[in-house]
Amino acid sequence: MGLMRVAARTAVVAGTATAVSGRVQQRQANSAADKAAQGQQPAAPTADNDPIAEVQKLAALHQQGILTDEEFAAAKAKALGI
Repeated sequence: MGLMRVAARTAVVAGTATAVSGRVQQRQANSAADKAAQGQQPAAPTADNDPIAEVQKLAALHQQGILTDEEFAAAKAKALGI
């Protein structure tokens, strides 16, 4: 289980978080544009509904070995609503 495995796992988690972050930001931008077109104020993310923060917390738990790969994937999908 050497250092390379830990480094590879960290790289995968960081890459996943970056990709997810980009998709979430794009969805939020699209949602804000849609609401602006309808004359509504977009809701600002809070600690309770910020999917990026939730994925980062899950990634940390996964990296520590608290969550398995399957648990992490399921929890991440739930946090992102996919």
